[in-house]
Amino acid sequence: MNLFDILFLVAIAAVTVTLAFGLKTLFTEGPEARSRSNKLMRLRVALQAVAVVLLCLGMWWRSTHGG
Repeated sequence: MNLFDILFLVAIAAVTVTLAFGLKTLFTEGPEARSRSNKLMRLRVALQAVAVVLLCLGMWWRSTHGG
């Protein structure tokens, strides 16, 4: 397991945890919960972007360095 594998797994775990908190907050009532849910979902999208970039970098690294 190399650095990209570990970073990718950490990114996927972060996305999963953020999704779970976002869904929990989504079903909580009140204006504060709605705002928090929206922020968590934006964070989830950003973390997904990071995970996709790490996946692409890892695939590129393996293809060019014989991994």
